[in-house]
Amino acid sequence: MIIIYNCYGGTHSSILSSAVHLGMLPKDRIPTKKEILQLKYFNKLNYKDMGRLIFQGIDEEGNRIYTIGRGTSKALVPAMRNLVKELHDTYGINDCFAFINSSPIVPLSMTFGGFFSRGLKVHFIGVPLLTIGARKNYHKVIELVEKAKKACREKPASYNIVDIDGKGRLSYYE
Repeated sequence: MIIIYNCYGGTHSSILSSAVHLGMLPKDRIPTKKEILQLKYFNKLNYKDMGRLIFQGIDEEGNRIYTIGRGTSKALVPAMRNLVKELHDTYGINDCFAFINSSPIVPLSMTFGGFFSRGLKVHFIGVPLLTIGARKNYHKVIELVEKAKKACREKPASYNIVDIDGKGRLSYYE
């Protein structure tokens, strides 16, 4: 399966989610500020990176984990779902895909932190806000990852797309 965590910029909540998914961050405690900031892509991507699919690693079940920033586009994930469906229908590609929206786990402090750090380049304000927000809502990151893993494991055989949208709703697509 190919699992793609997506969020606005692709550099905060999707990176945290993929790191938890891959075991790069702990599930039994809140990570330190240093652990968060040491993640390869956390707070390091820019506007030009939006729409870029970034491979993060392979999980314990052999699933390939990616992240992507979708910006304000409401069309990116549906377009990716349509592409997967077309590849499946036309070319017989049977890989399963999961699109996991990690934006709902972002608290206001992370939103402002991202704006200051990535948008305005005022890192001394943005970075502390980002790490405070990441640590504050870390339990939500773990919950989202566990929901995603469960949905992927329990996916009905006739479906090739799993989707967890911005409201946390789970959908399956053929």
